[in-house]
Amino acid sequence: MITLIKSATIIDSSSLYHQQKKDILIQEGIIKQIEDTIPSKKEYTIVTKENLHVSCGWFDTSVSFGEPGYEERETIKNGLQVAAKSGFTAVAVNANSNPVIDNKAAVEFLIHKGNGFATKLYPIAALTAQSKGTEMAELYDMQQSGAIAFGDYKKPIDNDNLMKVAILYAQNFDGLVLSFPKNKSIASEGIAHEGINSTKLGLKGIPALAEELQIARDLFLLEYTGGKLHIPTISTVKSVDLIKEAKKKGLQVTCSVAVHNLTLTDIELHEFDSNYKTNPPLRTNADCKALQKGVKSGVIDIITSDHNPIDIEHKKLEFSEAKDGTIGLESLFSAVNSVLDLKDFIEQITSKPRHIFGLASTSISEGRTADISLFNPEEKYTFIKKDILSTSKNSAFINKKMNGKVYGIYANNQLILNS
Repeated sequence: MITLIKSATIIDSSSLYHQQKKDILIQEGIIKQIEDTIPSKKEYTIVTKENLHVSCGWFDTSVSFGEPGYEERETIKNGLQVAAKSGFTAVAVNANSNPVIDNKAAVEFLIHKGNGFATKLYPIAALTAQSKGTEMAELYDMQQSGAIAFGDYKKPIDNDNLMKVAILYAQNFDGLVLSFPKNKSIASEGIAHEGINSTKLGLKGIPALAEELQIARDLFLLEYTGGKLHIPTISTVKSVDLIKEAKKKGLQVTCSVAVHNLTLTDIELHEFDSNYKTNPPLRTNADCKALQKGVKSGVIDIITSDHNPIDIEHKKLEFSEAKDGTIGLESLFSAVNSVLDLKDFIEQITSKPRHIFGLASTSISEGRTADISLFNPEEKYTFIKKDILSTSKNSAFINKKMNGKVYGIYANNQLILNS
């Protein structure tokens, strides 16, 4: 298979061709030639798109597919096809299935199910057995089977000593531990950000303090143990400040932000639409601005969709009864590109997550494996339900104005384009 990508602006700071418009010739999955103009031949598959831009393949570090156990929400097959058409050449899949991915066989099952697709699947295994937070899972065995990190999805580790021991143990094999930032006793039964809007709407609040206390605890533990720690999906002003200060002290801490926390606020809750019920909750405009600033400054290392499909039976309920979560693969790029400039966030979906999760770097350079996302950063549109490719339709971005169109990917010797 020979593919010729025509007149593409290359966005890749590691490439000699960064910010240049070039033709790219790919043969059997390898970038063979990059030139101003490459003549077309009959046997070539030609890719020509309006205002075409390409970057190294996007990597989403927090994706949930239902399989195994919740296939009605999303199968691995459909999920990886959605990811490809959303611009992602790799996704890290959370352990929140049934059964939980907490052993070697379960990790191998996920990897086997993900084989052969354009988008590469990487398992995040559970940190504790059955994600119950009581005893550590078999981390080393799961890493040897292909797990790239360990975390109990959306479940904080209450036991301080267990978290300490996990960080210490993971250092023996350079494992990456994730700690979800939520103090359950402070958050209690809250379902929305504690503030003016939750008070007006009569919704039980989750204080920003619940997140910040847990992060402070984890940073103290990390300072004691050494090693490295990743804090997924932060959402408050002070969380950004805490991590900024920890990095200044030299701690090996990284963090991510979910696209909905980066772009939406708790003002959305006035319609009591359960698609806006997320964990952590949507917070204030000040939090959004701090998170955006954190991305620009590099304090926040990763932007994730935190894609979490929920079937209609568990989502289309009263706000207090509905499950947390929104899908986000299809809307991540366009939503972030609506509030930040491309140069301010491209590393947070390409090189930075790969480095943090221990994956090989990619580059749009001659002789390198083609791992490329294709997009137009300037097309404005309104995201509507027909734009959703996922099986579940629980998107917080329906009817939101967007900027940027994803064309598809070239990865794993496969060209996947949106129709």
